[in-house]
Amino acid sequence: MNAALAKTMHSIIQRIATGPELSKDISLEEARLGMQAILENAVDPVQAGIFFIALRMKRESRDEFKGVLDAILNATLRVTAAVDEVVDIADPYDGYNRCLPAAPFLGPLLAELGVPAVCHGLEAVGPKYGVTARHVLRAAGVDVDLSPEAAAARLSDPALGWTYIDQSRFCPKLHELIPLRTKMIKRQAITTVETQARPIQGRNKTHLVTGYVHKPYPPIYAMLARHAGFDSALILRGVEGGVIPSLRQPGKASRYENHGEEYEIDLDPVSIGIEQTARAVPLPDDLPKTERADEVAIAVDIAATARAAAAAGMSALRGEQGATYDSLLLTASLILHHLGRAPSLHAAADQVRAALDSGRAAGRVK
Repeated sequence: MNAALAKTMHSIIQRIATGPELSKDISLEEARLGMQAILENAVDPVQAGIFFIALRMKRESRDEFKGVLDAILNATLRVTAAVDEVVDIADPYDGYNRCLPAAPFLGPLLAELGVPAVCHGLEAVGPKYGVTARHVLRAAGVDVDLSPEAAAARLSDPALGWTYIDQSRFCPKLHELIPLRTKMIKRQAITTVETQARPIQGRNKTHLVTGYVHKPYPPIYAMLARHAGFDSALILRGVEGGVIPSLRQPGKASRYENHGEEYEIDLDPVSIGIEQTARAVPLPDDLPKTERADEVAIAVDIAATARAAAAAGMSALRGEQGATYDSLLLTASLILHHLGRAPSLHAAADQVRAALDSGRAAGRVK
């Protein structure tokens, strides 16, 4: 056990866990060292839990978020793909439980449009323990256990052009904390920063696409994205915190370019011809039910929901109209326009429709 890290954690806890009025912020470097100590198993799990909960209770400062992220970035097995630019799709790691996820199929669609893309995630984590990209892509026949090197090679292959990579492979030390996170129940700083790990980057540029629900988060995510080295970021107010906005009403997004300051933009699905009565892809009525002992989240049958999402995603990539098609159309169009690959959102939507209607993206899935 690293005695210096253990001593640092002792000092940190003395300052951040002293109640609502006396708790003090710690520096970026101290937050990094505290997270490093946890990743290296240099402190007792009880102290690790106190670290996260005390930060949460007093509310994490920007420097504390940055420090936790730095420790994760240092522990990440990062690979540069043999492509100039990469779009990093960071959907919620805790998944979905109110709709069928469509975002896992953005990768093959963007690849068909000439945009190399990576998505990442894990099997299950709180607070939702919902259906994740890993579940859906595995149900679609995708290898979800690639090494960082194999994932980068898949992304670099012109015939495929996209990949999934699991946290267990690109940051195993962080992934090993899931049992501790489960015991803590509540959201921790890790939940906010882990999607910014940037496991696969482009030779010249790497762009983040992520989602949020609560209004305070876009500035935090933009700050973290710049700190992690993303050249640009598109931060979408999406259903269940994901990267796909509501299909039936105008929405908001934040973006920055070339490491600059973020600014807010408006978006409206109707402007590109999307007219849906549902906010997102609805759960099929015939899905089997399941039960959750902890009552933390709405219960869905993970395997059955993943299979339904996989079937819907493959159908949309083959050109079948519907809510999944429109979900992919909306977010892919926003990404193309954000990257400057189309002069307007309408022009981007024309490109995406052509790719979907051709059915070719479906051939990139496996």
